[in-house]
Amino acid sequence: MKSAEIHRTIRREGLQLGILPELAAAQNAGTPLVLDHDLDVLPAAGRRFTATQLAAHVDDLTGRLAAAGVRAGDHVVIYKTANFDVWVLAVAVSRAGAVPVMLSPALDAATVGALLGRLTRPSLLTDGSTLDTLAGEAIATRTDRVIIVAGDRPGTVSLADLAGSPRVSPVARPLDDAAMITHTSGTTGLPKLVVHTPRTMGARLTPQWRLLSMMRNRKRETVAIHISFVHSRMFAAMALVLLREMPVLLLRESDPERTAQSLLEHRPGFIEALPNSLMEWECLTDDPRRPFASVKYFSSTFDAIHPRTMSRLLHASRRRAPMFFQIYGQSEVGPAVGRPYFRRSAHQADGRCVGFPMPGSAKVRVVSRNGRPPSAANPGYIEVGWVGLAKTYFGEQDRYDENRFGDWWRTGDVGFRTRLGCLHMLDREIDMIPGVRSILEVEDLVLGRLAELSELAVVPGPDAEPVPVLCTHDDQPLDPQRWRAAVTEFPQLADPVQIPQAELPRTGTLKVRRVELSRRILRAARP
Repeated sequence: MKSAEIHRTIRREGLQLGILPELAAAQNAGTPLVLDHDLDVLPAAGRRFTATQLAAHVDDLTGRLAAAGVRAGDHVVIYKTANFDVWVLAVAVSRAGAVPVMLSPALDAATVGALLGRLTRPSLLTDGSTLDTLAGEAIATRTDRVIIVAGDRPGTVSLADLAGSPRVSPVARPLDDAAMITHTSGTTGLPKLVVHTPRTMGARLTPQWRLLSMMRNRKRETVAIHISFVHSRMFAAMALVLLREMPVLLLRESDPERTAQSLLEHRPGFIEALPNSLMEWECLTDDPRRPFASVKYFSSTFDAIHPRTMSRLLHASRRRAPMFFQIYGQSEVGPAVGRPYFRRSAHQADGRCVGFPMPGSAKVRVVSRNGRPPSAANPGYIEVGWVGLAKTYFGEQDRYDENRFGDWWRTGDVGFRTRLGCLHMLDREIDMIPGVRSILEVEDLVLGRLAELSELAVVPGPDAEPVPVLCTHDDQPLDPQRWRAAVTEFPQLADPVQIPQAELPRTGTLKVRRVELSRRILRAARP
């Protein structure tokens, strides 16, 4: 089946995760995948395999899961150590006709216990060390069975012991039924469980399928991916690269030196990574080995990225006319808008301009919050509408309905559109601070002026004043005079609070947990 035919099939029948590897193998059996780590569930598989071998691994694990008792329609919670086998196991669960429920290993035991209780006695698929962290939770009463990838724990079934189980035929999920469940970032409390269907997941491939078509060279260059293995974006990214027959480099490690070694060895032409990982890798832009020299395209989603980061990465490329493509979206809506940035202008970019609707993608509108037209001075609610919207929040239909307005989904962000149609996202509504037009805009500008900053988050203080919380490279002390010179146009800012990088609270996709950070400031201010 040709690539265009597969795309038409997905648009008609939705994305069936369980058959994705065999579709990729049918197109190009030798498409290579390379990892910077070993698989917990298949330690003998090594770090290099082809699309055909990937399909065989998924088929093998589907048989083992069926032997463990997993059946079509079941919920299977995957909560284990961060590893590409999270993706492999989810696809195998889907191939068995069950619904993978993806929980980040960054979630704490109490949160996982609460989410297990929200489901109806699911299976839990984990590893021994991760299961041990849940010892204080009532796992036995909240799950139907516990499956571990290897080893031995009382009351569990080990996939390693089920090697050689009979193969089972793939089971397709109905077009509009749950096919995968992921969770929100939990920056404001207990995460919500987001329900995706084959139709919604398939629709989300369309805009980026077209982008890849425009970017494609005669030589299929390696795509390096460094994003959360449990995020819905990971499943879209893998579908795109596998079906476009593009070699894949899957990075688990974010340490700059280990990342540099992987990039130098495999020389990718395309990198998709978390915004905060790209910020962490900025130090590599001055590396004389030039680990980014081969990169023609950079891409990022999840969160707005700072112009300083984009500019430094683009200047570190040795390719002709490199491009950074930023996509704005969220788990509930997928990719909504996007825009390219280029080497000569990225440093001058307005980081709040997140882009334009992409071909075949969502519609976007900005709705007034107070009856007056939305503008830069009076931002409105950003809403997205299209077939790619998530179906519901599992077990919380009321919370889903609060944000659904007919065909439109209210994202929780505020902003405005220019006369040319560019969407400007100023802030999350919950993060807005009186007297500050956009805290993200402040962060963009100050980060661009102070190269020693590795992170900056402006959060409300004890009296709702904007408090800058910052981290520096190697946790070096910040020069107060340099800080004052950088923020002269923001007199409303309180004195900065510097904390070690390791103490910055983050989500599984490395977003700063601003609500938690604000709470820490409040606790520290109490007598």
